[in-house]
This record gives sequence, structure tokens and C-alpha cells, in this order.
Amino acid sequence: MRERFVGVETYSGFKADERPLRLHLNDRTLQVVAVEDRWYSPGETFFRVVVAGGDRYVLRHVEAQDIWTLAGYRAHSISRV
Repeated sequence: MRERFVGVETYSGFKADERPLRLHLNDRTLQVVAVEDRWYSPGETFFRVVVAGGDRYVLRHVEAQDIWTLAGYRAHSISRV
């Protein structure tokens, strides 16, 4: 998957852009319901989030440029028993 730019609204508490709250993808606004994981790379922070509906996204924030990109996506799958 090629990374693409996305708009992200964040919560800024202890530090700026502490965690994503909503992401704007195409003409949709998706509410983040959980941050499952977060990891750091020099100058970047990655977030694996779950949005309403269960889809998962990996967001990459380049701090020096304040750029957010979509680094990964997994659709919610319903398992049948």
C-alpha cells in the first residue's frame, strides 16, 4: 500500500498531537474509538487505531513537518461460527 496524506484531528494534552481523535479520509470523517498501539521512530510516531465500525488504520505522524499519512489499513471482518 502506498502511503497517502490524511487529515487527523488530535488530542493535545501532555504534548502536542498526543493521540488521534478523528481522521478525514476522502469525504468521510472517521471517529477513533481506540488506540491499540503506538510506536516511535526518529522524528515519527505511528498509531494503530480502531475507528467506529471496527476498521483498523495505521497512521504515521512526521513531527517536524506535521504531516499525517495512512501507512496501513485492515477492514473489519465478521467471523461466522
